[in-house]
Amino acid sequence: MVQINLDLAKARDAGVTSAAVARELQARFSGRVVADYREREKILPIEVELPLQERDSMKDIRELLVPNTNGRLVPLEKIARLELIWEPGMIWRYNRQYALTLQADVSPGVQGATVALELQKALEPIKASLPVGLALEIGGTIEESSKGQASIFAGVPIMLFITLMLLVMQLQSTPRSLMVLATAPLGLAGVAAALLVLQRPFGFVAMLGVIALMGMIMRNAVILIDQIEKERARGSSVRSAIVEATLLRFRPITLTAAAAVLAMIPLQNSIFWGPMAVAIMGGLVVATGLTLLSLPALYSLVYGRKEEAVS
Repeated sequence: MVQINLDLAKARDAGVTSAAVARELQARFSGRVVADYREREKILPIEVELPLQERDSMKDIRELLVPNTNGRLVPLEKIARLELIWEPGMIWRYNRQYALTLQADVSPGVQGATVALELQKALEPIKASLPVGLALEIGGTIEESSKGQASIFAGVPIMLFITLMLLVMQLQSTPRSLMVLATAPLGLAGVAAALLVLQRPFGFVAMLGVIALMGMIMRNAVILIDQIEKERARGSSVRSAIVEATLLRFRPITLTAAAAVLAMIPLQNSIFWGPMAVAIMGGLVVATGLTLLSLPALYSLVYGRKEEAVS
């Protein structure tokens, strides 16, 4: 940028004020409003500005004529010194600290989280060599995703409490509600495996998929528990009720899970929704099988012993 150092002594001798210099510089490079044009109810300013070819060089600035108090024109180079210096046109701050931001667009078909992971590995040696007071951080969509995940984690206790209350209202039993709630994490193994195999990042969108997946798993668990209670209400023993309910609900539960998995297939190639679809698909496949195996075993462990003790 061009720095203009006004020599106050020379300007005083020439009868030029700093305000006059500022006005002429603004008129030459930013334009000056000389009049207003009224069109019905609108007032439009009329601005005069020099052509670009007359204000794009150091010579044009040096030859700028500034009027003095007597009305005479004084060349700017006679009362000021012009220097070409390098400095940022704007000083950016981030969290009240001076910051230099580098931005880049991600190639089509590539997740931002994947690029950020590779960047973190490449930047580790640079981070280690930075002097005290300097830091290197990755922001953008990755930072926003981290904030979204933090907000979700903050609401997890309230979500679990509300879910447990709804289950207690539905099943009319705290032990059965806890059994259903215990099946929610069964799909995490499938989520991790699917994301690793298909090389998708576990970000904010994938976490939304995990939350939706937990609701699907608990829905299947509620269906199975409800059927077991119906079989017991007909007079069946705990073991017989578990076997009959599992066989009876096996087909509806598996078909419902298969339909949900198939519905996610069109989304798996999406850059934004792909991780969510992959998380739901992998988690639902694993969780459906584990629910049909673990939930009857857990129910038998809790209520089978009670039945044996009574008998």
